[in-house]
Amino acid sequence: MGLHHDHSHGHGHHHHGKGANKKALMIALIIITTFLIVEVIGGIMTNSLALLSDAGHMLSDSSALFLSLIAMYFAAKKPSPEKTYGFYRFEILAALINGVTLVLISLYIFWEAYERLFAPPEVASLSMMGIAFVGLLANLSAAFVLMRGDYKNNLNLRSAFLHVLGDMLGSVGAIAAGFVIWRFGWYIADPIISIVVGILVLVSAWRVTKESVNILMEGTPSTVNIEKVAVALSGLPGVKSVHDLHIWTVTSGFDSLTCHLHVKDDVPSYPVLHEALHLLETKFGITHATIQVENSSIRHRELMCEVGPQARDNHRHDHDHQHHDHDHSH
Repeated sequence: MGLHHDHSHGHGHHHHGKGANKKALMIALIIITTFLIVEVIGGIMTNSLALLSDAGHMLSDSSALFLSLIAMYFAAKKPSPEKTYGFYRFEILAALINGVTLVLISLYIFWEAYERLFAPPEVASLSMMGIAFVGLLANLSAAFVLMRGDYKNNLNLRSAFLHVLGDMLGSVGAIAAGFVIWRFGWYIADPIISIVVGILVLVSAWRVTKESVNILMEGTPSTVNIEKVAVALSGLPGVKSVHDLHIWTVTSGFDSLTCHLHVKDDVPSYPVLHEALHLLETKFGITHATIQVENSSIRHRELMCEVGPQARDNHRHDHDHQHHDHDHSH
């Protein structure tokens, strides 16, 4: 009575807003790259190491945005027999690279700040403030453009947004440091503010990197409680237990689920399947699910994944009371 059903009509929402996201990245890339050139020229003209360092940060932003655009191009390619999910995961790889880059940038900021604490270099404070202010406007514009995309649900877009946000904090810090240096002559303000900005960048980097790694490791999405899903499915009429339950993220906004529902022998499969799919979609927002409905005629060997004590106890009970050796591979 094994019934295998692939419910996949609902993941079209993943494509919603793709065009807007791509446009947002393109506009942000143009803004950031344009100001990157301005900041490099300004840094050379004013002999400001602080501005040249910030230009390096801007270069990483520009690279991150460019990488995100490439990722979206690959993600839009159609699935093939060799890559049945297409190139969706390329977006997550791009987000991971961006996150790791942010970590390296923050470490570089700490190293530079450490050296400057002991020997603060002289800075042309007024020029520094002026160029940093223009940089702040450029970053605000880029951040505004990215926020108009689906940055909350798209990890790739969010990592690019965090790059810009980190550089925006850097511009604020440069303005503040420039003011303190101009007003009081405290050159040590530059490395102190750099450390504060570096910590904020590191926190953002950790979040993006952690979420990217979780997705690549097929971890359960942070927005889904797998125990609650198991309990809800177990509570459906006719369902005795749930086992071999897996929930993972293919890419941002596209979660998948597979599981086995053990039902009573006299319960028809399709009504249970329909109820389970409806429950997953309405209560947990999971629209791409593969569910196998089975009764006592199906016997499993030890499964890799069982969720919840109820599922384990029921499975052990059924296993002990089955006297035939019908194997079901999955």
